[in-house]
Amino acid sequence: MDTRTSRHDQGRPHRPWLKFVLLIVSTLLVTAGLYGLRLYSQAKYAFDKTYASLDNKANPTIQNKKPFAALLIGVDSGALGRTDNGRSDTLIVAVVNPKQKKTTLVSVPRDTAAKMIGTTHFNMQKINAAYSIGSSKMAVATVSALVNVPIDYYLTVNMGALEKIVDAVGGIDVQVPFSFTDKDTGSQHFVKGPMHLNGAWALAYARMRHEDPEGDYGRQKRQQQVIRAILKKALSTDTLTHFDRLLKTISGNMRTNLSFSDLTTLVTNYRAAAGKVTTDHVQGHDAWVYPGPSSYQIPSTSELQRVSDKLRTALGLATETIANQNVRENKANTGFNFDNPAAQVYTIYNPEL
Repeated sequence: MDTRTSRHDQGRPHRPWLKFVLLIVSTLLVTAGLYGLRLYSQAKYAFDKTYASLDNKANPTIQNKKPFAALLIGVDSGALGRTDNGRSDTLIVAVVNPKQKKTTLVSVPRDTAAKMIGTTHFNMQKINAAYSIGSSKMAVATVSALVNVPIDYYLTVNMGALEKIVDAVGGIDVQVPFSFTDKDTGSQHFVKGPMHLNGAWALAYARMRHEDPEGDYGRQKRQQQVIRAILKKALSTDTLTHFDRLLKTISGNMRTNLSFSDLTTLVTNYRAAAGKVTTDHVQGHDAWVYPGPSSYQIPSTSELQRVSDKLRTALGLATETIANQNVRENKANTGFNFDNPAAQVYTIYNPEL
């Protein structure tokens, strides 16, 4: 047997294990790339189905990595057997500022008096009617006028989808502020302290208001809590195991004027802003509004100014003196006392005020 070995072979040790490791790593990289491409394609297809422009114009704000305001609209259809167009049970102005790495959420109570923006004739009623009259476009315009803040984007989700979204991300964790059972939302019993909620329980938790000592304001806080919990879970790596379900749920139950390109830019350049979230709401005053009478929430001019200043500052805009229909109606209702906690009579006058 020839035992001769070349000088070159003698100087280089055999490393078959290295070739094996390189083969495994290469295979994993190719597989990850293909999997990532599949996820990307699935996500783009799903989100393209949700896209619905407000004015048929592309908005470059997010692509330019600037602060922006979006309206989150939760519609009371698709849940508890409701199949009509519905009204907006949830209205939340979200300002995302990538430079400050901060997100500001401000809820607008559903019973807040507001002028409907976009109607042919003067129409002032509860702000949750804007969606039922003119869909997301009117809801955005009406909220924007109420707080004097430019809102470039919107995201509308029906409440029936909330249950599916929570299930799709594997449930959420919340801190229940007090123990309660509400027969109007399924009679689930919630215990004060940390709880893990599936979709049905999360929907009940977000909808309850009759058992809350703060009424609709308490519900707004819980809705903001659920949104934060979903965001936290959706941004975690665990969500990949539920990716297909999440995409199917989103594509069938959500509408937005955020393009897929906007969404990928948000993930890339705005992710840090989700780490610091502050919450607030427009505080109204109980009132019996005429014509009617009907129970409303009436925000004072000073409260609207406070919220407007906060949102505009978060956007990096100069503050402005608010001068909308609410301000004019407040001036006309000279007998209404915002310092008196009791419900009082409030009259909607005419647009020439």
